[in-house]
Amino acid sequence: MDLRIFIEPQQGASYDDQLVVAREAERLGFDAFFRSDHYLVMGDGDGLPGPTDSWVTLAGIARETSTIRLGTLVTSATFRHPGVLAISVAQVDAMSHGRVELGLGAGWFDAEHTSYALPFPPLGERFERLEEQLTLITGMWATPEGERYDFDGRHYTVVDSPALPKPVQRPGPPVIVGGGGLVRTPRLAAAHAAEFNMPFSSVHDTAEQFARVRAACEAVDRDPTSLVLSAAQVVCCATDVSDLARRAASIGRDVDELRTNGLCGTPEEIIEKLAAYAAVGCSRIYLQLLDLADLDHLAVLGTDVLAASASL
Repeated sequence: MDLRIFIEPQQGASYDDQLVVAREAERLGFDAFFRSDHYLVMGDGDGLPGPTDSWVTLAGIARETSTIRLGTLVTSATFRHPGVLAISVAQVDAMSHGRVELGLGAGWFDAEHTSYALPFPPLGERFERLEEQLTLITGMWATPEGERYDFDGRHYTVVDSPALPKPVQRPGPPVIVGGGGLVRTPRLAAAHAAEFNMPFSSVHDTAEQFARVRAACEAVDRDPTSLVLSAAQVVCCATDVSDLARRAASIGRDVDELRTNGLCGTPEEIIEKLAAYAAVGCSRIYLQLLDLADLDHLAVLGTDVLAASASL
């Protein structure tokens, strides 16, 4: 099982804060460093120093790391025009020498849209736009150099595009689609994604959604094993009870609640729950770290959990 580090910088993190975590995750041997793509703090807190743009941030980190993969979980289709996003991601892929992945979703947090003058269409339209963006972005990347790309959708139109620049990874960076939607989400993953991610769900619910995704693949004659199945879980790990309680309190959570709704406990407990996800087909877990200042937490995961996960 691959383990990836996943952060939520809109809660209050500068570029430098994120870079420190990314470099430490790389040094410890984690597979990837991912971040959310949000512009507004959620829940309590002031969010200082304020939001950072995900692709600007990843561009900087791409030049200051060398091996760790980088991406978003997930960029909102409401934030950027698909043509601009295709250019940005291809450029960061080049800056990282082919280490970028694009998580793309429909968007859901209406308050961040009104706070930053971003249109927030109804849910049905957001999914329509997401589907067109997935088609358009991957289509531009896959268009051979010297050829032109056209797209005529309900919401987006492309005419005679050179579809440049090309990403380093061909036909393009891996695309991640995720969520708990029962019909549209599995269908979009089967049609467009290299990976399907089920965020913050129980083993049982994750298994059921994986089954829907596999069925959606079969419905379009795609080999279900060609799609990576992953999950995201908040993590809180410590080797003793007092450190565990302190880490849970630092993110405003309770240890017992986290044991139910996340990966919480000793390294041995974390590994046991990772094995449960592996048993239902999950080959990759995004460990959501919410206290970016606690680098000792990251070290515990890297020292006592990461090596054991390789055998799951």
